[in-house]
Amino acid sequence: MSRAEKKVIFASSLGTVFEWYDFYLYGALASIIGAQFFSQFPKQTADIFALLAFAAGFLVRPFGALVFGRLGDLVGRKYTFLVTILIMGLSTFIVGLLPNYESIGLAAPIILIAARLLQGLALGGEYGGAATYVAEHAPQGRRGFYTSWIQTTATLGLFLSLLIILATRTYYGEADFAKFGWRIPFLVSVALLAISLWIRLQLNESPAFLKMKEDGTGSKAPLSEAFGNWTNAKIVLLALLGLTMGQGVVWYTGQFYALFFMQSILKVDGYTANLLIAWALLLGTGFFIFFGWLSDKVGRKPIIMLGCLLAALTYFPIFQMITANANPALQAALQNVEATVIADPTNCGNLFNPVGTRVFTSSCDIARDFLARNSVKYSRVAGPADALAKIKVGSSEVTAYDAAKVPDAKAAAAAFAKTMLAALQSAGYPKADDPGIVKMRNPIDVLQPQAAKIVGLLFVLVLYVTMVYGPIAAALVELFPTRIRYTSMSLPYHIGNGWFGGLLPATAFAMVAQTGNIYFGLWYPIAFAFATFVIGVLFVPETKNRDIYADD
Repeated sequence: MSRAEKKVIFASSLGTVFEWYDFYLYGALASIIGAQFFSQFPKQTADIFALLAFAAGFLVRPFGALVFGRLGDLVGRKYTFLVTILIMGLSTFIVGLLPNYESIGLAAPIILIAARLLQGLALGGEYGGAATYVAEHAPQGRRGFYTSWIQTTATLGLFLSLLIILATRTYYGEADFAKFGWRIPFLVSVALLAISLWIRLQLNESPAFLKMKEDGTGSKAPLSEAFGNWTNAKIVLLALLGLTMGQGVVWYTGQFYALFFMQSILKVDGYTANLLIAWALLLGTGFFIFFGWLSDKVGRKPIIMLGCLLAALTYFPIFQMITANANPALQAALQNVEATVIADPTNCGNLFNPVGTRVFTSSCDIARDFLARNSVKYSRVAGPADALAKIKVGSSEVTAYDAAKVPDAKAAAAAFAKTMLAALQSAGYPKADDPGIVKMRNPIDVLQPQAAKIVGLLFVLVLYVTMVYGPIAAALVELFPTRIRYTSMSLPYHIGNGWFGGLLPATAFAMVAQTGNIYFGLWYPIAFAFATFVIGVLFVPETKNRDIYADD
């Protein structure tokens, strides 16, 4: 690797690390942001709105891919990702300064969501530009290795965000961090923005793009040529369904859903959960480069397909082992304690509540919703017609209430929750602050057996991420010609990651709430990862030996 090539990779990767840092701050602080900007709602609803605002950034990423992909194919790779990083950095800085709901009311969540949408648009243009830029500098037979450095940026950005969050949390303490300290990581982004802009201004335009411009072979309408022509549109569709759809859900399960699962379902405190994920990322990040290098030897397709298959086959046992180690009392209760909801079937509705705004009034729905929120596994049996639902846990039996028929629904809810929690704890379900739940007070606590086992399991999840993500940039770049490469590869990448991956946490939690099974949400990534494995094996071509300039 020449000095010039190292500079290209370093500059592209470092700028992208900072951009991912900006994007992931929100996800890592979703629960605090919910309390700051959605405080007009109950905590559970505020948390879900915060997750949905996080998901909003993912939803618009494909539109960013279209806007900036077209710009990148018309104007150039370098100038396009200068614009994207400027939008990203300023949007993040604004969130750090933004007054909360108590200060300016409804304007606070509106501005927050607007900033998230701008971040999503910017990120939609960032990745395709960086990956295309590096790939077009890479020699034949080395693109997997060269572009794998770009693949580390998402994880390094997440790791950097977790590191700064942990340092700020430690310095201010939990109370002050939740009150105002959470803003510091957002405000730090303005310094990272300045560094990123300075670095990227040192770069020259991609030689492949310059040659295309000199030869006059560029596309005058990249969008129509990329998606209006079935020959190319078919490859775009295969790239989505046979590569990025499964890669997206594997990535977000390993790096985000695992974090949310530990915090929201296993009741692990935020500091510990973030530290566990940070250790797993630290141990696993080097494998992005390894699998990128390996894909130059054995091909992109075998590694990506194997990662999707392993994830689909092992998610259930891995998450069960995480539960057993992180919250052993909960795992024991799930195995040994029978909870049964006895209710009139006509009194039981659908609990699917992805936006958290539904208010349940029937006794059956109230009972099941309470159990789901407290990570209780339950079964349901038919009870007498028109009777109030009852919950049988161990030797206790608690009668629920009908919110529409009691004089004070709030008092009834408080009394029911108190009685129900006492019954669950008596039967064996742990308290929220159970001493058996994994607890880390500093990074060195990873040497404790309980924490070390969890990090080992999380490392396996990260390893799957590196398998599907390490070779993906090279695979996408090699599918499309130079004149429409930026546009063509960006859209399937950001639909796969922004929609299939980005919507995973909120959708999976809604599935858990509907079924009362803490592992049921895993069917979401398993189904899409397995579908990608089948489609990819049957229809996606191997590209490692392709000349990416052959069609120019």
